[in-house]
Amino acid sequence: MVSNINQLLVQARTAYDAADWSSVIQYLQQLILETDFKHPEIVKNQEYLLTLTLSMLEMGDFQQRWEITKVLTHLGKIAIPPLIDILKDEDAEEELRWYAARTLGEFQHPEAIAPLVELLKTDEDEELKAIATTALGQMGTVAITSLTELLLDEDTRLLAVRSLSCIPQTETITPLLSIVQDSQATIRTAAIEALSSFHDERVPPILLDALDDIAATVRRAAVLGLGFRPDLRQALDLVIRLQPKLYDFNLEVCCAAAIALSRIGGDDAAKYLFDLLISPQTPITLQLETIRALNWVGTPSSLEYLQTAFNQITSETLWQEIVTVLGQVQKPQLTTPAAEILLQILRSQHPAAEIANIKSAIALSLGQLGKMQAIEPLISLLTDHNASVRLHAIAALKNLDGEAAYQQLQQLANNAAFTPDLQQRIAIALAEW
Repeated sequence: MVSNINQLLVQARTAYDAADWSSVIQYLQQLILETDFKHPEIVKNQEYLLTLTLSMLEMGDFQQRWEITKVLTHLGKIAIPPLIDILKDEDAEEELRWYAARTLGEFQHPEAIAPLVELLKTDEDEELKAIATTALGQMGTVAITSLTELLLDEDTRLLAVRSLSCIPQTETITPLLSIVQDSQATIRTAAIEALSSFHDERVPPILLDALDDIAATVRRAAVLGLGFRPDLRQALDLVIRLQPKLYDFNLEVCCAAAIALSRIGGDDAAKYLFDLLISPQTPITLQLETIRALNWVGTPSSLEYLQTAFNQITSETLWQEIVTVLGQVQKPQLTTPAAEILLQILRSQHPAAEIANIKSAIALSLGQLGKMQAIEPLISLLTDHNASVRLHAIAALKNLDGEAAYQQLQQLANNAAFTPDLQQRIAIALAEW
């Protein structure tokens, strides 16, 4: 072991003298990552290894620096002081300071907190401050006290909230609760977003209050946060509380409410989404989001609402979205009803059934659902005059049972009752199989 360590040290030094940075990194990684860090020979050469590693950090390119930071973190506490020096050096290369901040965060050591906090307070470089914010968040509970103090300063409050949001520990709830009524909407939004990740009894009342915040970003964050709490559906009457947000003044809040209701689920949520979808006042962007939401609800009634809406609306864009989401149904008990709705559309006199894009989308969806009752309707699409429809039908049939469909198609090719043009299209479909 000792001879192997010494050999790697010599090889690393030789590569360094030859400016062969890639080899230096390789040897250093072998030393640090593949040997016992507590081995006496490694401990004895720690300072030398640190010197080599820091030199590589200063001289390497972006990728080399990325690799060498892995060695630095394994060297341990000994690497913290020189990294702090780099971080404090305002004349140092920006990328080098970026790496120093990032690496300090990975140590999760109390000594690294103060310089990162000081940087947030004093440095003008927004990108570097963002890296320091993430680094403090990586440190976990050891950084919470320092970050809580930063909440008291208006200039560092937002950065502190962002750091706290990276720490998934319940200890961050109390400091975050202290700023949910902050005068700045960006602060309130960040606090609500961070609190939404906790299943703590103190959080839901805050989210409910935030539904009526004057800032749309705060309302949206609260809506999305409540959407992740279907367990509180009955206790907080969430469907009733969120339904008005489908008609919020801000479109992003409306879309968030549709998503939230789809996560909470239930027939009542589906009915509210349906009412929104068919309303002539609903913007098409929101209608598209509502169609997806109804699909995510994942109940028989939500599929029925999609079918009813298909027959009531007149937008080709919405028709196509409905047939597309029907093909994305995954619950086994709903795939057959979804396929039946698509087949009914194909057989109907609905104007959508004559549009090539819609027929192509139906074929694709039927193929995704994988129901064998779709074979004959899909074969009928192989005779469509539109090439795109035919190609989508072929792809769908292959998803179902390619061999069975191919055999049926061969039989049709010899059907004397078909016109020459129809026989030609079948022959083309077989050739494209």
